[in-house]
Amino acid sequence: MIKSELVECVMRTYPGLYQRDAETAVDAVLDAITDALANGNRVEIRGFGAFSAKERRSRVGRNPRTGQRVPVAAKRVPMFKASKEIREALNQDGLGAPRARKTAALSAGVLGAESRGSE
Repeated sequence: MIKSELVECVMRTYPGLYQRDAETAVDAVLDAITDALANGNRVEIRGFGAFSAKERRSRVGRNPRTGQRVPVAAKRVPMFKASKEIREALNQDGLGAPRARKTAALSAGVLGAESRGSE
């Protein structure tokens, strides 16, 4: 799913919402997560997962084309740890439907919008 598909999903779930408002909401959430990580904070969304930033120390790497050694500067990289609910949903081996949360509401919004449009 790309950002525009996420915006469309939000619009289907909340039919009274204009596209620009849905885009603004999605952008606001993503910007808040980015700003929190840039400030060294951790972002936890219950039932979804946790975002954090990890320090990577400087090292010596290799250019894959030439094999030449190149220095790689220290940097911070974003990390994501999925929640237990998401891990369980991904690892269902035909044992039934994954635990229903907001995804059920989104699916209902998608199916409801499609069935209303076909009438």
